[in-house]
Amino acid sequence: MKVFVVIGPTASGKSRYALSLAKELDGEIISGDSMQIYRGMDIGTAKPTAEQQKAVPHHLIDIADITEPFSAARYVALAREAAEDIASRGKTPIIVGGTGMYIDMLVSGTVLPETETDGEYRRGLYEYAEKNGAAALHALLAASDPEAAASIHPNNIKRVVRALEINRETGMSKSRYEALGANGAPAFDTHTVMLMPAERAGLYARIDARVDEMMEAGLLSEVESLCEKGLRETPTASQAIGYKEFYPYFDGEISLEEAVETVKRNTRRYAKRQLTWFARMRKDEITEV
Repeated sequence: MKVFVVIGPTASGKSRYALSLAKELDGEIISGDSMQIYRGMDIGTAKPTAEQQKAVPHHLIDIADITEPFSAARYVALAREAAEDIASRGKTPIIVGGTGMYIDMLVSGTVLPETETDGEYRRGLYEYAEKNGAAALHALLAASDPEAAASIHPNNIKRVVRALEINRETGMSKSRYEALGANGAPAFDTHTVMLMPAERAGLYARIDARVDEMMEAGLLSEVESLCEKGLRETPTASQAIGYKEFYPYFDGEISLEEAVETVKRNTRRYAKRQLTWFARMRKDEITEV
């Protein structure tokens, strides 16, 4: 099965490029964004508009409620089903996105040795251990991955943190994650195009401008509405960039301007992590944007 893959950092123009490619190849688009799966998270995830989705069929968008946990493993299973369905109808599957782990697992069948670590999450785990003790941190691992907890001594905080990160990022146990990494096989015959920013400064300027546009489009109201539905207490959606940065504002801890600047900063940092991740992936074309 021939599958086209469009990768690149946020604000690099992936959606626009993919729409053009889909029309050229008679294709359908499979989202590779870990947060566009959630209903109601529209503005902050730069979800394709209703008009775009009408012009070209999109898959794996609006398939879950914000209260549902969602793992990379579940994404891979659903995306493979979508690709097979698209191909069975004589269309071309086009995977488009920015969540490196999701796309890499999907097209390669292999989990990379390193996950896309969330620095804030890691720091939080170490702070939790410092405040509550190594045994308390180990108890968190035992609750989410008993097999890993049984093989790691409670005092080995670094390994406990690593196992917790793997479980959070992939939805798998550490042993399952490592087994896939050793035994995975390519899932598709892929042609991968990476949209590469001509310069980092230009990309960052586009990110800042897009956040301003999101605010004008009603991002604050969207976040507020989702928080009323329990966004802050959800296991996965609550950590979305463009949403979590407003929690302190709602709590009266920072100003709206500070919250917006934090969204811009975190999005720029995420784009940098995306570039690092995609640099490790095989690419057939690199298109400068």
